[in-house]
Amino acid sequence: MTARPTSPRVALTRLTLAMLLGSAAAVGAQESTDPIKLTLHDWTGQLITTELMGEVLKKAGYNIEYVQADYLAQFAGLETGDLHVAMEMWETTGREAMDASTATGKTEVFGPTGMKAKEEWWYPSYMKEKCPGLPNWEALKDPACAEAFSTAETAPKGRYLGGPVTWGGFDDERVEALDLPFEVIHAGTDAALFAELESAYQRQAPIMLWIYAPHWAPAKYEGEWVEFPEYSADCYNDPAAGLNPDLAYDCGKPFGDIWKVGWAGLKDKWPGAHKAITAFTIDNDEMGAMITEVDLNGKTVEAVVADWMGANEARWKGWIGQ
Repeated sequence: MTARPTSPRVALTRLTLAMLLGSAAAVGAQESTDPIKLTLHDWTGQLITTELMGEVLKKAGYNIEYVQADYLAQFAGLETGDLHVAMEMWETTGREAMDASTATGKTEVFGPTGMKAKEEWWYPSYMKEKCPGLPNWEALKDPACAEAFSTAETAPKGRYLGGPVTWGGFDDERVEALDLPFEVIHAGTDAALFAELESAYQRQAPIMLWIYAPHWAPAKYEGEWVEFPEYSADCYNDPAAGLNPDLAYDCGKPFGDIWKVGWAGLKDKWPGAHKAITAFTIDNDEMGAMITEVDLNGKTVEAVVADWMGANEARWKGWIGQ
């Protein structure tokens, strides 16, 4: 009997099925279809970085879930595997928590993001004439300088506006260890922190606050970071190592990389995703531009990520091996 010829429709269906199977093979036949859970925090850049990584992984066929999590407390979930990927752990504020977690063997550092972190006490340039010893931190010990940065709620002490408490940073400890006549007030959110800067700058009002980079603020506003005694691990861990023999944190914050970190089981459960996350890299200028689009120009995180992916297709396809 002569074999019945395959119809074009059946041939097309088989071709489509083969393509789908090939796509699944690209992800890895042995990889789990469970959702990879990426943590979201409370600042714009981290939301962008996380969604960018998540959308790239979706292009590779992975199931992605975004989970709101506390910046430092998230390590409990990463260690158990209830959470899987944290795209930004800053050398400036998260190093201790990251090191303690990776020491358990239950979490892994997936390498640097390519961005360099700086966050420290910052003041607008118009305040320098009222405290001419700046940026040297010792100028802040002058009662007249402290009062120049005071508000009705803190006078005669200066007011330092810190980030949300969940960010860490040891600013309260720093004030005590260096005997600074300042009171630390924590902003409730990232948005509130920069809204207060915007308001103060427009009025040329006194303000000393936590500014970080990569971000649009250091580019938009003229000002300087306070120069504290140089950070060392001993300064944070050994009171005898710094200026104050009785208290730790008598130095500035560390500067350095922003790291990717996550559950150590990721590489076995989703090896292709592990490779892509490790390959991910972006620089301060790119991130600063995207944050500006969201915070100043009113775009959504989703739109900014989509624009970046459209302009960098060859790059992110290289991360997922396409």
